[in-house]
Amino acid sequence: MHIDAIVAGLAGNPALPPGLVLRLVRYRRGFGEVATRADLTGDAIEAIIATDDHWMLHSLALNRHLPDTVRSRLAEHPDGAVRAALVVSGRGTPRELYLRLVDDPDRRVREYLAAHDDVPADVRGRLARDPDPDVRATLAQWWTDAPEEVRRSLLTDPVDAVRGAACSTYFRRLPHPVPPADLVAGLLEDPVTRAGAVRHADLTSAMAWRLAGDPDGDVREALAGHPWLPADVRDRLGDDREPEVRIAVFARQDTPEPLRRRIHEQALGFRCKVGLWMLELPWVTADPLPHVDSPYPCFRAAAAAAGASLPAHVVHRLLHDDDSAVRTAMAFRAPHLVDAAAAERIDRDYRPVKRTADRPADWLTFPQATLRRLATDPDPRMRRLAPRDPDLPPDLAARLAADPEPVVRRSVAGHPRLPAATLIGLLADESAWVAEAAAGSPALSPAEMDRLLIAAGL
Repeated sequence: MHIDAIVAGLAGNPALPPGLVLRLVRYRRGFGEVATRADLTGDAIEAIIATDDHWMLHSLALNRHLPDTVRSRLAEHPDGAVRAALVVSGRGTPRELYLRLVDDPDRRVREYLAAHDDVPADVRGRLARDPDPDVRATLAQWWTDAPEEVRRSLLTDPVDAVRGAACSTYFRRLPHPVPPADLVAGLLEDPVTRAGAVRHADLTSAMAWRLAGDPDGDVREALAGHPWLPADVRDRLGDDREPEVRIAVFARQDTPEPLRRRIHEQALGFRCKVGLWMLELPWVTADPLPHVDSPYPCFRAAAAAAGASLPAHVVHRLLHDDDSAVRTAMAFRAPHLVDAAAAERIDRDYRPVKRTADRPADWLTFPQATLRRLATDPDPRMRRLAPRDPDLPPDLAARLAADPEPVVRRSVAGHPRLPAATLIGLLADESAWVAEAAAGSPALSPAEMDRLLIAAGL
């Protein structure tokens, strides 16, 4: 058996009795998953702290259900990773605890504080003067609605990396901050902050031409998206050597159709395809009907983002679009308008541009009859949907548990209607992934849980 995987599964099993939780605390392999349980008793918490085991305490500090008294004790722990984990899990943490951690000697603790919206503003603001520039850069990226005095301090920081983070083309939070108007000219002169400052510039023709010749592609890309870009500069950027710059021109509302078509035809390679797929086209979504038959899939997907406000025949048209991204966008925006046949077709033919675990079935509804039919589908990706039927017949559940594909066996391992003997069999599955899911099933009997702990030496 995959003992480590089984112990991890038991650690997260919601039906695990309190006595067995205490036994799991003695396990020293794995990452101390039992310490993340929401139902830890006071005795279990004390037992975990007494272990002084790094992974046990780290997992305990990540537990969002800890009493404040326990969190205060962990804030004194000598392991900086434990103290940093307290910040990660903090929601509604007492101000006194944040005051204790804001001057923590471990940089990781202060970086997590800089990125944490739960920290009181006056406490968080102290990090703008932190001695470590990495902490200040983290603050600049995450605290986009910081008070003006904090933003000014970060935008004029002596360290390039901090200024670059404070005036960037990308931030970790929305909305993007707007620099004070009196700083924009200086930010444009600074190569580190120039790209991030372009969107805020009061653009003149001379300035646009100067920026169009900047050696930094990020500067030219930002310029290509400026709302007041002169037409002649726009057309030059449409032939830029960097694909991201050309794509930014492609996305403009004022781009002439011949230029847009040429850019699209020349968009070869993965970078271009991802760039087109990820485009935000709010002007298309705001006036979608002229674009539902666009030759550009990204325009049709942006039109689909208008959702249920579209006429029924347009929704139907976009749900049957030739491009998977368009069909998916329409289904996501109006799932209540997707019938069973369309839902299955859209999910079956889903072809994301970038690799992802998400799929249309995560927000679409499948009737019981469809789910049961999918239990015998030739495609394992579709078979794994069948356990979403809460009343799946035991014989079908058992059949899925014997599937040749581990991903299918895992999908059914926690099903409440899986026969007990079949569930026990999955504990010895050749895939650790499947065995872990079986050990996490609430249908597992306490006697079987006890047997597994004995097998683990507990």
